Amino acid sequence: MVIKQVKHWMKLRASAALWKPIADWSQGRGGVFKLTEDGEGFVIDESVAGLGPLRIEWGAPQREYITGPELRMRLDLKLMPDLQLMVIERQLMDALERIVFEAYTDTLQTRVDADTPEEMRWLVMFSKAETWRSRVARSRFAACGVTQDAATAWVGGPLGEALALASQDLVPTAHPFVMLTQRGNLYLRVLMSEAQVEPVRGFVKLAETAAQEALQLQQKLGDAGAWPTTSSMAWSPSNPASRYPDQTS
Repeated sequence: MVIKQVKHWMKLRASAALWKPIADWSQGRGGVFKLTEDGEGFVIDESVAGLGPLRIEWGAPQREYITGPELRMRLDLKLMPDLQLMVIERQLMDALERIVFEAYTDTLQTRVDADTPEEMRWLVMFSKAETWRSRVARSRFAACGVTQDAATAWVGGPLGEALALASQDLVPTAHPFVMLTQRGNLYLRVLMSEAQVEPVRGFVKLAETAAQEALQLQQKLGDAGAWPTTSSMAWSPSNPASRYPDQTS
């Protein structure tokens, strides 16, 4: 028992030393850095000026499509729940669409399981943005939302430019990455094999840009009286195969 406790203590010390640059960076932003109980990851809590509480986690993945440690973020923006938007890396989108299609067309299954992640259901539910100002961003990412206009507006300015920059180093081709707004929050999820301060800083900046654009979009929709409404549970289309005309069961 004593030996086990000593090993655990040594592991925590090693992890603390490894992630000290991240801890120092977060503390410089007013955040609170903590190791997970097993020493295999960390959690950061902070308040982002003008946006809201931010939680950053690094550790074991929570999605099957991420095969390795992941970086997760949640920004509490107090958005209207119906403002549902998503940006996803294109090759990941293609892979998830194939999974959803196969689930819908399986003769033994009439609908996707209720536990299917939102990022997979939304590919069936929502329309995708067709027009991007940044050709680079459009070639590497897809965007969808409660309405096509909302998705297009979200990525049509600074967020599209930030995604184009992210495609150069933060999100290589075929690198799992998803960012979405749901339940009033903005979420980011990305494969990150090793936690290092510069990419963590980069993803925080990207998330903050997405958050600011979502807040501005919400205000514009409210001012125009064109607020979209939808139900998160009404995601099962009557003819799912029609969403994938180029595929067969």
